[in-house]
Amino acid sequence: MLIAQPVSRRRFLRGCGTALALPWMGSLIPGRVSADEASKPPIRSAFIYFPNGVWEKLWVPEQTGRDYTLSPSLEPLADIRDDVLVVSGLDKKHSHGGDGHYAKTANFLTGLHVAKTTGKDISSGGISIDQLIAQQTRAFTPLPSLELGTEPVITGIDSNVGYTRLYGSHISWESPTRPVAKEINPRLVYERLFGKSVSGDAAKAESYRNLLDFVLEDAKRLRPRLGRDDQFKMDEYLDSVRAVEKRIEFAMRKDPRPWQPAIDEEQVRAAMPGVPADFREHIGVMLDLMVLAFQTDSTRVCSLMFANDVSGRNFSFVDGVSGSHHELSHHENKQEKIEQYQRINRWHVEQFATMLRKLKSIPEGTGTLLDNCMVLFGSSMSDGNRHDPDNLPILLGGRAGGTIDSGQHLQADVPLCNLYLSMLDRMGIEAESFGDSTARLI
Repeated sequence: MLIAQPVSRRRFLRGCGTALALPWMGSLIPGRVSADEASKPPIRSAFIYFPNGVWEKLWVPEQTGRDYTLSPSLEPLADIRDDVLVVSGLDKKHSHGGDGHYAKTANFLTGLHVAKTTGKDISSGGISIDQLIAQQTRAFTPLPSLELGTEPVITGIDSNVGYTRLYGSHISWESPTRPVAKEINPRLVYERLFGKSVSGDAAKAESYRNLLDFVLEDAKRLRPRLGRDDQFKMDEYLDSVRAVEKRIEFAMRKDPRPWQPAIDEEQVRAAMPGVPADFREHIGVMLDLMVLAFQTDSTRVCSLMFANDVSGRNFSFVDGVSGSHHELSHHENKQEKIEQYQRINRWHVEQFATMLRKLKSIPEGTGTLLDNCMVLFGSSMSDGNRHDPDNLPILLGGRAGGTIDSGQHLQADVPLCNLYLSMLDRMGIEAESFGDSTARLI
């Protein structure tokens, strides 16, 4: 199968029901595109959410500006601090009148009032920023967006507060009344990115597991037509796709031991078919898939929920922690709980930092993939014990094509949606306001 000119990054190799997208390569830019345009890859946006807030005293840096000292919770960012904007003081005024959790999670990306309901008349107040971006960029990519998570949607009513539990399972909203389904199975995400499912057919499944072998001949034909740098980039990219595929296969491998230890309900839910039993592996592979999605320009916007709100996820795998994140966030100012709570906060930042390093390791245009991204990482409340929607813990990784002055701590004291409005600008989306914004932040 010969590849005709011009070559599209998003329609690279096709055969036997699989498709593999290429990373951004200058060698593949059609001749009619100017050199200046060819050197400007698209901007991508990611929104990563973690529940239950943070211990603010060990999260917010004491100094502002460039010469700030990283707080204990943010120390994992040390080697990439110049690529991260730390923003404090952001708030969501429409979350003050609701309950402790649901009225804050559901509007994390909308910034508007969440209707109190047991499930009949749900409303997040408006469209979420990721879905607004998806509406405007969907014509340029195979997938409009990716919505990811690690836990299934929880329905029913939380009788303690009178809210539907559905609110705690979604941050992406197509409209105020329509949440977007998130995918928690890495294999299905992989199939969305790189090919159709072949489950049930052993022969095709074997071919699918060797997806790169499937398209090797086409890759060999294309490779000589690339510049030397792009040849290296393609080889590196193909290796990374294979690595993620193998990682998914390993994570989903059944335990061969005849004896099985007793496990609690949370462990059973984490070990559901098709989902890695180890939460750390689950988070890691989802972040890797987001990197691949951006590297191939398969989509320009992703969201990921590390966990549902009010999740009972146990964090005993973190050194010095014994118990669930939600329980420890209700620390009651007890030092032994605060110390464990902060260790979980730091672990979350470590995962974010790992993703940013991977984005930074991928050359793109005249810089790196991270240079062309905006990766927002944060929670819908500050202190989990107070359920306070002010002074939200927000980090923004990447430079959006050189338009973000990262590497500093910015004390803002404005609505979170002011930052969202600024992000829409970088995505080329014209908007006078978003959510409860009052002005642009950066």
